Amino acid sequence: MVQVRFHEVVIDCADPIALRDFWQGFTGWAAGSTYDDWCSLDEPGGHLKIGFQKVPESKVVKNRVHIDWAAADEEATAQAIEAMGATRRWVSENPDDPFVVLADPEGNEFCIVRER
Repeated sequence: MVQVRFHEVVIDCADPIALRDFWQGFTGWAAGSTYDDWCSLDEPGGHLKIGFQKVPESKVVKNRVHIDWAAADEEATAQAIEAMGATRRWVSENPDDPFVVLADPEGNEFCIVRER
């Protein structure tokens, strides 16, 4: 068996610092390394990271991977993040699996799920 450990999730984008600042606004995570074409957020405790990498092409299709964030009230949390610049994409109608799909200012989808 190969031995690996999770390092970070990386989001391709046009403006890494602006996108990091958006995500920092609702996660509260600390700004990590910062370069012209790369920056990151570090989870308190240092276990998880999100990287933001500058790429020349824009996003054109749905993400194949996305991040789920848990909140006690997914709807109120989604509304607060929308006020920060997110766009609402979809809302689950399943009462057993409540979540809201949002997109960041560059169109990268993520979900706010009800904390269990």
